Amino acid sequence: MSTAPDRDPAPAVTRALRILTALADSGGAPMTLSELARAVGIAKSSAANLCAALEEGGMIERDARGFRLGRRTAELGGAFALQFNQVREFFAICAASEVLHREVVQIAMLDGADVLYLARHEGRAPHRLGTPLGSRLPAAQSATGRAILMTLDDEDVARQLPPSAFAAVTERSVTSLDALLALLAEARERGYALDESGSFAGITGVAVPLSPWNPSDPPLAMGAALPADATTPERVAEVGEALLAAASLLTNPLAVRGTSSD
Repeated sequence: MSTAPDRDPAPAVTRALRILTALADSGGAPMTLSELARAVGIAKSSAANLCAALEEGGMIERDARGFRLGRRTAELGGAFALQFNQVREFFAICAASEVLHREVVQIAMLDGADVLYLARHEGRAPHRLGTPLGSRLPAAQSATGRAILMTLDDEDVARQLPPSAFAAVTERSVTSLDALLALLAEARERGYALDESGSFAGITGVAVPLSPWNPSDPPLAMGAALPADATTPERVAEVGEALLAAASLLTNPLAVRGTSSD
């Protein structure tokens, strides 16, 4: 007896999500109605109805060139990030740090083989580095990704990352599991992870893992982006220690007390 394929319980919702994904993947370039219909694989009339509903809800907007994501998507992204206590406390802690207040500091979460950037402290340095909010980087190549991976044992790292995770992004990217595991071993000994132009040429990333505030929280890390040509080992160490100090302030105090002996 053959089994019928599972039917989509809400095809209109699925198609609307595909429209949003297509716009997110466009790199900010507006897309015409015809382009969206082709990207989603639906008739232009159906795409027009979906776009009208999404536009009314503020999820997309249009100009003379086509459709793009609307400001409501930014509001939802911010609301998602602010679910996590570390993100809510992060900005004040960075601003109060003698070292970090000058730097671009970000929080990212592990999502499969990538890290997704949730929050960003702009700092006061003249450089505008780092990754835009909502962007992804390969966990194997980025400092924040390595900071999260350093909390796992080597077997779990191997299970987390498929071979495609080691595709080179720059000429200094790691291209094998063994090379990554060696970097993670150094990071565990040092206390913080480094990315020396492995995800972006000319940028040194320094990052530390964040302890989950709640058991249901995703793995998070906090990292700073420094200009590689103006960064010394002493500066890396200074930023690394400042990140560790900030991470300790972003630990759930009730969880800490709960692990102490009476």
